[in-house]
Amino acid sequence: MKRRSMIAIAVAGLAAIAGLAAPQAQADEAAFFKGKTVRIVVGFSAGGGYDAYARLIAPYLGQRLGANVIVENMPGAGSLTAMNAVNVADPDGLRMMLANGTAAGLAQIMDTQGVRFDLNTMGHLGTVSASPWVWLVHKDSADKTPADFIKSGRTINWSATGPIDGLSDGAQITCTVARLNCKVVMGYKGSNDAALAVTRREMDAVFVSDTSANNYVRSTDLFAVANMSRKRSRFFPDLPTIYEAVKMTPEDEWLMDFHGTVQDLGRILITPPKVPQARMEFLRSIVKETLADPQLMAEGEKSQRYIDYIDAQETMKAVRKAIGDITPEQKKRVQAILSSR
Repeated sequence: MKRRSMIAIAVAGLAAIAGLAAPQAQADEAAFFKGKTVRIVVGFSAGGGYDAYARLIAPYLGQRLGANVIVENMPGAGSLTAMNAVNVADPDGLRMMLANGTAAGLAQIMDTQGVRFDLNTMGHLGTVSASPWVWLVHKDSADKTPADFIKSGRTINWSATGPIDGLSDGAQITCTVARLNCKVVMGYKGSNDAALAVTRREMDAVFVSDTSANNYVRSTDLFAVANMSRKRSRFFPDLPTIYEAVKMTPEDEWLMDFHGTVQDLGRILITPPKVPQARMEFLRSIVKETLADPQLMAEGEKSQRYIDYIDAQETMKAVRKAIGDITPEQKKRVQAILSSR
């Protein structure tokens, strides 16, 4: 009995020490960030949806960290250039990325050449937003519904930034399930540039998140054709989904649902791998506080950049589901479709 009592006392003592150490560790981490410069990397040029979200969040994050938070645009390969750079950055917590989870997840599924990161091993701070995606065309397009495009039989030129960027893969899967003739034209600097190409009538269509689509429809000459998710858009509640607008086989529905799962990774905040655990926990708590800030959320609503925070643990579960739950046969089908552009 005495031995058990001594063990119980020792365990209680260790727990008490741990309880005291945790606040001290957090205080040490807070001191580390004071006065430093923290960079939020965006894998696209200025002006697009990711850039807008990063610049919305930066000052609020900086206020809580006591740091100067700046946005660093690093366009290239549909954000994969930036992902590779962040993957090898110093794991000190001073560089994070507002990543395109869709592009990163698909790049791994596609075994894309040049990918030098694993989304599973990156440090996850949480999801900022995850939105349905929308098919847009020029408001004066002769075709305004999926049925119109199917009937016309003409080739549709889609604008995109890179081979796996959300825009190009979304377009290719849409064209597959709707049996459309399509050409995906890559090389645009970001979603804003890709949308402007449709506004200028250089391209016929673009595939973007509903937050970006809402801004383009309100401020430019673009028209929403279909919601590409089963989930209704808060901006386009009456817009038909692709499931309602196109007759699909069960295999086609699986393909759309799979892409929807990857799309749901959304805009995720990540760090390089191997950031010290205490620093990660501190950053996660700061990100959670920041994204729950009523003033930030109100500012985001004014510009139609809604915050739909998902914590780090749930974000990591979503990543594992999107990347790890696909069978080898399904992976081959996705690879064949997305490599056929």
